Amino acid sequence: MLKELLVPRRIVMMAIAVFLLGLCFVYGRWDWLLVPKYQKLMLTGIWNTLTLLIITMVLGMALAIPLGLAQAVGPWYLARPAQAFCGLVRGTPLLLQLFLLYYGIGSLFPGIPGIRDSIFWPILRDAWYFAILGLSLSVAGYEGEVMRGAFKGVPHGQLEAAKAMGVPRFTLFRRIWLPQALHRVLPTLGGETVLQLKATPLVAMITVTDIYAVSSRVRTETLIVYEPLLMLALVYLAITGLIVALFTWFERRIPTRTI
Repeated sequence: MLKELLVPRRIVMMAIAVFLLGLCFVYGRWDWLLVPKYQKLMLTGIWNTLTLLIITMVLGMALAIPLGLAQAVGPWYLARPAQAFCGLVRGTPLLLQLFLLYYGIGSLFPGIPGIRDSIFWPILRDAWYFAILGLSLSVAGYEGEVMRGAFKGVPHGQLEAAKAMGVPRFTLFRRIWLPQALHRVLPTLGGETVLQLKATPLVAMITVTDIYAVSSRVRTETLIVYEPLLMLALVYLAITGLIVALFTWFERRIPTRTI
């Protein structure tokens, strides 16, 4: 990997990037970073962004596995709804989905008699949970289609051999089929996680405070335009680097299970 980076053209490009970043840091206005209010907001925004990313990826994959399995080997009454759901999610913009959930469905709850006095009202009025729901369904829709291909890509002979050896169905799925399918989608899942990170700024449109919303607030209150955006880009680059490194580590250390 180091040899690939030490190509002359890439060295020149990296030198130019470092030079431009250096100019930005030397001549830019960074005094707002010393303001305690903005420091606290940035930490809160980064925490919310990471929390949203982790929760929605876990919930989304938990939904994607049965969706992919239903499309791969399920009967028509399970496969057709799963295909319809994945097609609907992939065919509509995520921002539209968030608007429909929060400003559409969410606006209907206050009209339900007694709902304001129920234990569910703090959840139903909080945009945070609508953001989690919208982002999780988005992951499920995209990864459900990916998991369909992954399940079908596992060699059929291995599954038949396991059945011939008397391996129970659930054990076959848990120890052979699912691990190999997940191993096949790891590169795609890493890319999907990065895309999910870049989709999190959309939750600012439904009043959830993430790192993008913090950057917008800083620009509005201080009238400093470029520096908050540059800091925002550096935060996303750092998180993306961690995601790529984590999935690369997983790919190298998780072997494909075979019989």
